[in-house]
Amino acid sequence: MRHSRTPATWVAASLIGASVLHGCGGGDDAATPQTPVTQAPLGRTTAPLLTVAGFQFKDLNRNGQLDVYEDWRQPAGVRANDLVARMTLAEKAGAMMHGTAPTTATGYDLTAFAALVNDTGVNSFITRLSLPAQAMAEASNQLQAVGEGSRLGIPVSISSDPRHHFQYTAGASVDPGSFSKWPETLGLAAIGDAELVLRFGDIARQEYRAVGIQLALSPQADLATEPRWARTTGTFGEDADLAKRMVQAYIEGFQHGGAGIGRDSVVAVVKHWVGYGAAKDGWDSHNVYGKFMTFPGNNFAYHLKPFEGAFAARAGSVMPTYSVAAEPLTYDGITFEAVAAGFNKQMLTDLLRTKMGFQGVVLSDWLIMNDCADECLTGAPAGTSPWAYIGKLGMPWGVENLTKAQRYVKAVNAGMDQFGGVTESQYLIDAVTNGDLTEARLGESVYRIVLQKFQQGLFENPYVDPAAAAVTVGQEAFLTAAAEAQRKSLVLLENRNAVLPLAASVKKVWLHGIDPAAAEAQGYVVVSQPEDADVALLRVAAPYQQPHATFVFGSIQHEGSLAYEDGNADYEAIKAASAKVPTIVTVYLDRPAILTNVRDKAAAVLGNFGVDDAALFDVLTGKAAPQGKLPFELPSSMAEVEAQRSDVPYDTANPLYPVFHGLSY
Repeated sequence: MRHSRTPATWVAASLIGASVLHGCGGGDDAATPQTPVTQAPLGRTTAPLLTVAGFQFKDLNRNGQLDVYEDWRQPAGVRANDLVARMTLAEKAGAMMHGTAPTTATGYDLTAFAALVNDTGVNSFITRLSLPAQAMAEASNQLQAVGEGSRLGIPVSISSDPRHHFQYTAGASVDPGSFSKWPETLGLAAIGDAELVLRFGDIARQEYRAVGIQLALSPQADLATEPRWARTTGTFGEDADLAKRMVQAYIEGFQHGGAGIGRDSVVAVVKHWVGYGAAKDGWDSHNVYGKFMTFPGNNFAYHLKPFEGAFAARAGSVMPTYSVAAEPLTYDGITFEAVAAGFNKQMLTDLLRTKMGFQGVVLSDWLIMNDCADECLTGAPAGTSPWAYIGKLGMPWGVENLTKAQRYVKAVNAGMDQFGGVTESQYLIDAVTNGDLTEARLGESVYRIVLQKFQQGLFENPYVDPAAAAVTVGQEAFLTAAAEAQRKSLVLLENRNAVLPLAASVKKVWLHGIDPAAAEAQGYVVVSQPEDADVALLRVAAPYQQPHATFVFGSIQHEGSLAYEDGNADYEAIKAASAKVPTIVTVYLDRPAILTNVRDKAAAVLGNFGVDDAALFDVLTGKAAPQGKLPFELPSSMAEVEAQRSDVPYDTANPLYPVFHGLSY
């Protein structure tokens, strides 16, 4: 590939004046063209420039004339319509794919990437890279140069799973690397401050855009009404009203306001539409054994509430759930077909678009088109890693009997715009050729997809400044705000005899799961035996099992019992320490935990949702006070968990700690 400019000048190239004020809404702004005030900033590598009426424009298709879609003076909707009309069937089908950007050991595989862009027309990709900010920005620019060199010069949209939190689970989040590190969204819910969530979203937006990421595959608006569910950690808990406020603030932060998609937005992909958290028996629907959601409390409407916050914020995109209703499901006169939401016309067209008025992009969750057979159904054979069979994964729940070609047709007819994790555009081309879909129907989806690219200003300048990225990402102000949120999110569950904050007389500490250097930095002496300490400080994980460890996601997800049992390493440490010395325990609550047999041993118990040792010690020593309130209840026994209803919030009979419990000092 030939570059006419060095990476350092990608952003600076032809930057003239300030941004033009158009295309900032989330809807179709195909109304009257707006008069530009100043020259739009242009960033390019190889596209020629045109000068018309004293303004400059990129000649993206290199035909020597200014076409409507190249004219930044036109509204985004007008430009999107013009572009779609110029696209071939193959290019439209390619735009409906949301692939994975291919990588090497050190960065992107640009040869493979160029083949996807130029040969199949794909221009939306998830990135799995976790690099220092400057290197990440440089890599993003390389992808954009490929997009600019394509037939129509369509910029690439780069998406990411969450990058700002403590938990890193393959397929659900990404190692934060140099990004500011915040508590999980559960921790933001524990603070309960919408303005803080807005601030988080705004900081994350700036860090994403700095490195060239334009779409966030978040937030999770799912309600964690089933306490055993493995995806609880990415939610705002189980209270619908709280989650609604948090989701709205999160999206307004990422999208830079509540007016929809604009030039500084990161498109929020709110997920998973809808009912995912009502997981039958707590199993997750990434897995064949967990494909069902269930509503024994007839509480489907409750699970819609957080999405109302998303729509109030004009979320740019929605991702449907994998899950299938286990029993017949009817809501507001709509009877839903017993298929996953990605194939469900009642979910996507009747409810989402018609009743809820959603106008953005519907993006499928990953791999819903694939078959689930062999090891996907049975798990890996004994003695082999389930990851050896990752290529056999598929989540076609409810449509297992259909061919892949039939699944594509059914999904598009249901209301799907774009397909996650695949680049199989030929299936859509064949469907149109065979008369199963119309090219006009594909055009409707492609319009919605490219409209957002225009609204974000990517056709003018999709490039980022690597040097600025290094300064923006992880800057001191962002790290300070993140650390403050970590401290605030801690939930004080127990504090017998006011053991916290630690008294000045405490000098020696025994540690479990805490870096000794963090304690020594606070002036404490770290001892090797609990009996030699004034207090024991333990950081532990919520209990879990992995009864499906032969399945890919079952091998990494936390499933099963929420109770500590003998033999659990953390629980054994709690027992040993508490028998010798006053013991303070902080539990990482990626799911609710049953702490009945911890409360009777520990002098103090704190729930955390991601906190580093320095922030933890600030709270332990009283430099900061815990302010969090539980975003879900903590049950008292597994018998009560098994008796509760998966779709109903905080309904165990005798919770050990009710929802919104939290002490302070």
